[in-house]
Amino acid sequence: MSRTTDICIVGAGPAGAATALKLSYMGIPSILIDKATFPRDKICGDAISGKVTTLLNRLDPEILKRFNGLPIQSDIWGIRFITPNGKALDIPFPVKEMEDEKAPGYISRRIDFDHFLVEEVKKRENIHFYEGVAIENYERSERGWQLSSKEGELVVDTKLLIVANGAHSAFSRKIAGLPKENKHHAGAIRAYYKNVYGFEKSSFIELHFLKKLTPGYFWIFPLPNGHANVGLGMRSDFISNRKFNLKKAFFDILESHPEFKERFAEAELLGTIQGYGLPLGSKTRPISGDHFMLIGDAGHLIDPLTGEGIGNGMYSGFIAAEQAEQCLTQNDFSAEILKAYDVRVARVLGKEMKLSYQLQQMMRFVPLVNFLSTIFVGNQKFLNVLTRMYTDFNLREQLVKPWFWLKMWFGKEGTEIRSEKSEVRKNT
Repeated sequence: MSRTTDICIVGAGPAGAATALKLSYMGIPSILIDKATFPRDKICGDAISGKVTTLLNRLDPEILKRFNGLPIQSDIWGIRFITPNGKALDIPFPVKEMEDEKAPGYISRRIDFDHFLVEEVKKRENIHFYEGVAIENYERSERGWQLSSKEGELVVDTKLLIVANGAHSAFSRKIAGLPKENKHHAGAIRAYYKNVYGFEKSSFIELHFLKKLTPGYFWIFPLPNGHANVGLGMRSDFISNRKFNLKKAFFDILESHPEFKERFAEAELLGTIQGYGLPLGSKTRPISGDHFMLIGDAGHLIDPLTGEGIGNGMYSGFIAAEQAEQCLTQNDFSAEILKAYDVRVARVLGKEMKLSYQLQQMMRFVPLVNFLSTIFVGNQKFLNVLTRMYTDFNLREQLVKPWFWLKMWFGKEGTEIRSEKSEVRKNT
């Protein structure tokens, strides 16, 4: 089968599906192709941030209502950070940003969330979706790009190619020239468990920065029906240099760490432990070229600190769709005009990922992290600052500057905080 189109998207994960949906609501038809048949699983931490819910609501509030109406997610109201010295910092998401008592974030298995988005795609008449078709050949054509599956059962000629086929994208690596760089890449493993104890009633996700994993972390994310997504990740250069075995470390933590040994005493592993790679957005790279754009994991847009990929993938997809509209209007799909996509992604996501990389670097210094945690625990003003950082990017930029903390500690606010600490000590 041969098809001709203006826009073809390869990869129907959250980034690709979001792009197709955004184009559809803008009245622009597209072809969307994925090698898998949905529903299909995807190895991931399963965290769905406020970026995702904001984008879905912006696209069509009814989509978000349909998602909220399904029993496939757990509400998330904040993050619990556990530092190497064992101190827990509970940082709630800002309540004032929420509407109708809806949670600002969710945990949903990718097999469920991705299938939900694909079902939304199938409702749109101007999205031509081909699943179970693996595109293996990419060649330049007079119009732009010609794509074909291995056996040639599908051949697509397109003016604009949007590449959304994930962290192992052959196009991204071999044609766009984005190689794997261990310093800007992470390895992770993920497992599903049931009967895990000790979750907070307020449903916070847990990030445990254990000393042996620094600068990586161990996570426990609550899922519906008493299940949990459990895993650990570390930057690939540290894995390589330390000859670190992620799977062995995973079981060592569950079997020997006092807290986890108790919490997982009756836990049951569901399925198998699986590993995956995370191309991090800690380095600026070209993510477009002549008649193509890279989005999501294929564009190496995963947050270097948290490992979030879904929100950044969908955000880049929305930006790519709006850029595609400009290209169609001007009938120009050249590398020069598509540089505007790179510029906007850098403005919207790049600064945030650069900051996350700086914070990731800071997490390597265990004594510093332990010292800061000692200051934070029980200090409501400091915790308020950390809570605000999720909606105040300018504040987040200050967190990596030592003078900011010195000012907080020695300035007026710091004096109040130290007084509170003294009062607490007196009363205890």
